[in-house]
Amino acid sequence: MKKEQNPAPKGKSGKRTFRWAWLWIYGGMLLYLVLSPLLTGSGGVTEITWQQFAVKILSRKAAAKLQVINKERVEVYIKKSFATDTAFKPAFSRADGGPQYMFTIGSIEGFERNLDEAEKNIPMNDRVPVSYTEESSWWRGILGWILTFAIIYFVMGFLLRRFPGEGGKSVFSFGRSNATLIEKEHSTVTFADVAGLEEAKAEVLEIVDFLKKPDTFTRLGAKIPKGVILIGPPGTGKTLLAKAVAGEAQVPFFSISGSAFVEMFVGVGASRVRDLFQQAKEKVPCIIFIDEIDAIGRTRGRGAFLNSGNDERESTLNQLLTEMDGFGTNTGVIVLAATNRADMLDTALVRPGRFDRHIYLELPNRSERAAIFSVHMQGLKLDKTIDVALLAAETPGFSGADIANICNEAALIAARRKATAIVKSDFSEAIDRVVAGLEKKSKIISAEEKRVIAYHEAGHAVVSWLLPGVDALVKVSIVPRGKSLGAAWYLPEEKQLRNESAFRDHLCATLAGRAAEELVFGEVSSGALDDLEKVTQEAYTMVVYYGFDKKIGPVSYYDSTGQRETAIQKPYSDATGELIDKQIRALVADAYSAAKALLAENRGALEKLAECLLKQEVIEKDQLEDILGKRPALEAGKVQLTTVKQELYEPATEPSANI
Repeated sequence: MKKEQNPAPKGKSGKRTFRWAWLWIYGGMLLYLVLSPLLTGSGGVTEITWQQFAVKILSRKAAAKLQVINKERVEVYIKKSFATDTAFKPAFSRADGGPQYMFTIGSIEGFERNLDEAEKNIPMNDRVPVSYTEESSWWRGILGWILTFAIIYFVMGFLLRRFPGEGGKSVFSFGRSNATLIEKEHSTVTFADVAGLEEAKAEVLEIVDFLKKPDTFTRLGAKIPKGVILIGPPGTGKTLLAKAVAGEAQVPFFSISGSAFVEMFVGVGASRVRDLFQQAKEKVPCIIFIDEIDAIGRTRGRGAFLNSGNDERESTLNQLLTEMDGFGTNTGVIVLAATNRADMLDTALVRPGRFDRHIYLELPNRSERAAIFSVHMQGLKLDKTIDVALLAAETPGFSGADIANICNEAALIAARRKATAIVKSDFSEAIDRVVAGLEKKSKIISAEEKRVIAYHEAGHAVVSWLLPGVDALVKVSIVPRGKSLGAAWYLPEEKQLRNESAFRDHLCATLAGRAAEELVFGEVSSGALDDLEKVTQEAYTMVVYYGFDKKIGPVSYYDSTGQRETAIQKPYSDATGELIDKQIRALVADAYSAAKALLAENRGALEKLAECLLKQEVIEKDQLEDILGKRPALEAGKVQLTTVKQELYEPATEPSANI
């Protein structure tokens, strides 16, 4: 069956006819202005030069009079007695009673000077009379103005169509909101697409119920929150959760970034906020989602002496605060926002009555990561041996975005192999690539450098294997990846606390690479740069934040609110600062000495592991047990926990200085 063609849009033919009519009108005006000299009485007049006038007419005294028109041209009238003269007869036949000749002049002064020079020997009474006339046509002037504006109109229309503004809009609509509207028919994301956020979904489910059945709440006098702010690290699914709320509730969804409000023009941000809420009120019930709201919601006045260009941002924030207080409690407009910098938000923005509810999204745990893997594996051709639980165990500290990237990288790796299905090794390679970077097979490393790298990584492995407070070692590699020349891979436990012994063990294991270099080669290299950076930062955290140092005491200078980020003065005195520096150096020195002592006691295991690395380049956990023996069990009663994601590799600040 032949598919019926779509009919032409209604009114399209009428618009074309209208445009062609105006083109004909403007074309006629332009034609008139071009041919206007013929319509003003100068048609059929022979145009001559001043020299021809002086030689042919003035010298024979044939001119009856001269008429200067608009100080631009001179019309010459010939005496009727010369009408039969063969030289003037053609001009009389065309002029029809008007001037027979015409010539242009540069200026009145020049014309009069030339005329006086030509008639200097002629008596005054016999000289040619000269008159001056100003001719004007009011309708011709009007047509000229209309044509000018018409040309400007068409040129501006062409430029606006050729170079539209943001989102295809006119450049003059910068005061309008550029939020993306997703109608309820196109809201396809639901809670089924969101994995690993069960607690957060339970909190926002109340909003969905209100948008679907508001009477259930309003009949009891309950007030639905005006705003809900999603707080969490990058990649934890804040935007996805907001889309799922709109998809579940089947309501229009306005999406905009916080930075899209502020432009170079003064007052644009506040204007866009007003326009956004006006559009939302016309689509009730609906959801407004502002991503990265910290771009406009930062605390007002912070750092004003350092940055004087925040007036526009603050006026935008003030307008947002006004709008969130401006509409009724149960009008059906709910504002969702997302940020990973909640400590920077203005207190007036997050107070009850505006953003009433705060939902915190954390990095997924093991079971949640397994659920996220299951979602992102849909559509992938997997081998039957893929174990989702094992992949979740191998990716501690990974966000939902990281897991999505791993699944995509595994598919790409399998495609490069021309494989028919994705296997376990593809996921392992994908994890390595996402965490440590692409394998640098072309990087040239000398035999001496490779030996230093091997002993450096072997030092990390031996000490971390012997210390109970260090996370489980799963792999040691001297294969260059990204900016790193080698790495020791750990699998941290997912717990919430970490005691002082675990911190000290971690310092010792981090410095073990440098200690192995000094023990074996008698000197150290620049490859421990990243290790030293981590150790310094962790020792500073132990002394200044967690109160682990006995001389400093159980005090903390940590600022959870972020208010001192831009402060010039430190929260402690100079004397305390000197003591902090002294204790940090002592803490690092003790850890370094302990690492050297452990390596000296286990010199045989160190050399055996290093030589094995030089041969194989990569050693897995099973082979580590064969070389180093069974790892000592954790001491009873010790809590060996971690609060931060453990780095599984050693990223280099400088490629040549990384090990």
